[in-house]
Amino acid sequence: MFHRRRSPSAATAILTSARGTDIKGAYVNALPERGSLIGHWTENLEGKKHKTTRTIKTLPSVLRDTETMADREGKSSIRPGSEDLDAVGQRDSPTPPSTTVGHPDPSAEAPPTPVLGAGLEEEDTDSMDGSGHYSLTEEGERESEGVRGGEREGRKRRREQERPGGGPTHGSSSSDDEEDQDEEDDEEEEEEDEQAMEAWLGAELQDLGGPTWQAVPSLRSREIGRGAQFVKRVCGARGLVQRLELQARLERHTGCVNTLHFNPSGTRLASGSDDLRVVIWDWARRRATLEFHSGHKSNVFQAKFLPHSGDSTLAMCARDGQIRVAELSATQRCKNTKRVAQHKGAAHKLALEPDSPCSFLSAGEDAVVFGIDLRLDRPATKLVVVKEGEKKVGLYTIFVNPANTHHFAVGGRDQYVRIYDQRKINENDNNGVLKKFCPSHLLSSESKTNITCLVYSHDGTELLASYNDEDIYLFNSQHSDGADYYRRYKGHRNNATVKGVNFFGPCSEFVVSGSDCGHIYLWDKNSAHIVQYMEGDKGGVVNCLEPHPHLPGLATSGLDHDVKLWAPTAETPTALKGLKEVMKKNKRERDEDSVRHGDQYDTQLLWFLMRHMRHRRIQRSRRGEAGGDGDTDESWSSADSSDEEDAGADHVQCMSS
Repeated sequence: MFHRRRSPSAATAILTSARGTDIKGAYVNALPERGSLIGHWTENLEGKKHKTTRTIKTLPSVLRDTETMADREGKSSIRPGSEDLDAVGQRDSPTPPSTTVGHPDPSAEAPPTPVLGAGLEEEDTDSMDGSGHYSLTEEGERESEGVRGGEREGRKRRREQERPGGGPTHGSSSSDDEEDQDEEDDEEEEEEDEQAMEAWLGAELQDLGGPTWQAVPSLRSREIGRGAQFVKRVCGARGLVQRLELQARLERHTGCVNTLHFNPSGTRLASGSDDLRVVIWDWARRRATLEFHSGHKSNVFQAKFLPHSGDSTLAMCARDGQIRVAELSATQRCKNTKRVAQHKGAAHKLALEPDSPCSFLSAGEDAVVFGIDLRLDRPATKLVVVKEGEKKVGLYTIFVNPANTHHFAVGGRDQYVRIYDQRKINENDNNGVLKKFCPSHLLSSESKTNITCLVYSHDGTELLASYNDEDIYLFNSQHSDGADYYRRYKGHRNNATVKGVNFFGPCSEFVVSGSDCGHIYLWDKNSAHIVQYMEGDKGGVVNCLEPHPHLPGLATSGLDHDVKLWAPTAETPTALKGLKEVMKKNKRERDEDSVRHGDQYDTQLLWFLMRHMRHRRIQRSRRGEAGGDGDTDESWSSADSSDEEDAGADHVQCMSS
């Protein structure tokens, strides 16, 4: 049980208030007894100033001793403008000016920071389990110097080839003069490049402003009955986001984890993987409660609990184009999985209707959007074929407006965000599109740009879209057709995979995305400043980010075969150490790839798929031994499908593992 304190604490108040929300009181009370995520969070906050041996012993074994962590970190300064959970919040107290990312202070000398190198795949566990201040290795520093040295050598060789004779001069006084001139030119070019990079980092940023929530004043207001929005404000506080750190790894899959989804109450987490299996986790106790084969033939891309179904129905989609539904029992068993639709290309995303336990949408690379109603004999209905002119546009993402479930947005193999209204889709009128948004500078861009993910905000007024090897853009969904973006989030890299993006916070206060550099980025939505970044994947790519529906926690996954859980338990806010150099490295690599490869996205995606080809062949051979093929069966929604085919691979009996 929690230790009793004379004075109230932020964590105790949060959990006390959380018992009145959708999370059951018994569930919350049980967490501390098992050294769980939330139990550690509360003990950590309560014991900040009164650390005792008894308190330390209640922490999970995977966490470091906080005293040792403090010694290792040394004296870490708190970033100005962040919330201090220990001190009385004084909104009007003056704070010294700070140099934030994107607004360099010319009078201040920036500390040297190394560049993240290719060593992300090395077995370096310190940065993953530490306090949240992710320092970069000495190998990264040496690589950074090597990259800059290589650039200088490249410029020198080019100048030598341009000289008369095609090579360097020897044995003359002019040789020394030319070398001196070359060095001066190198320094000037480096300085110009650095100035251009700093200008890019600082462009389109707004004032970050001060904290909007302070612990002690909020607790006092809550005690006298004025804290109706206490939990919501706490979960959207910048101070907690800046204290996010790794809590646990959930290990069960044998392939890349492509999808994560919390149930509506937040007590269970579903994950799907390249190993074709779906796992239901009791994430607080860090154990799997159910594992079953999805029935798919290729990479599972999404697995989602249908709302108001009692966590008994799970919708899934995969690279094989199938849309399947798993029926789960109350005794932690999977009764069966059933195919309800079939795309003629990979199906990457499903879109749930917030209040419907039996209806959802799917989108595929065949440009088709299916509306699926499980109450019908033939559940799938083709809503629209997405086109630009007469050309079909393959789809990677779809999302239903939570405030108006008739509206849904799609994105895929071009630069446009398209919004449709299910009630009035007329493909003869503007191809059925209600509105279409695109960043103005991408309208005439010659580079091939795709939208890998888009999501609506909590109230449906904003649309967030992530572009491959470009930035993340925020649109106002209420604006008229053709409106431009009004916020831009940059610094990450989205190239190697179909990467996700999401809002974080109960009122969509932050934007969170993974990156090819293996880091997780969180931006303040209104200012576009990065307020947190963490090393999230040793394999080098973070794809999936799923915020908890009621708590300030986060689940992530990528090329690693595990699921990572994050919570605001760090002693001090992040110092964003090494962030600027990582952002610059991502930008340089993006610019170089855009020059060298006009179709880099498809090349990288093909490489990623071929990487796992051997593993999938093994899985297919195992299923072949079990006697289930069904490679040629049709979807229920196909015009040439038949009732006799429904008894084939459309129905798969499954047992929990």
